[in-house]
Amino acid sequence: MRRGYVCDTVGGMTDDDEHPELAGYEPGSGASLSRPGVRRVLRIGVLIAVAALIIPGIIATVQMQIRTAQAACRIVVRTVDTSAIGAVARFEPAGPAGPSWYCYSRSFDGSELLRATLGLIPGLEPAPRPPHPAVQS
Repeated sequence: MRRGYVCDTVGGMTDDDEHPELAGYEPGSGASLSRPGVRRVLRIGVLIAVAALIIPGIIATVQMQIRTAQAACRIVVRTVDTSAIGAVARFEPAGPAGPSWYCYSRSFDGSELLRATLGLIPGLEPAPRPPHPAVQS
């Protein structure tokens, strides 16, 4: 038997003895967080906090994709169509290759011609390297 504990049965302790910090506690006393108004306010607060954490990341990601797609499209158009007056990069959810960023060259008359598919995450494939010349000895 432990010192300082009162036993109500032989070899056992009461619940109050096991958790003295809960002595006198009655469930349901005091203000409850289970009231509908309090729960609704807490849910709205949590939703606002989660949105405040997620939305800036989404905005930054979209802005980065727009800048990357525009830069990649300018490179493609300069390489493929030297007579073009501009390059246009657009995200199309239902394009020829599915949802993707597409690069168009713009002509002087305002027409656009599809030049490249930049992918769902815009970027360029690295250019193939020319084979190394054989070393002569």
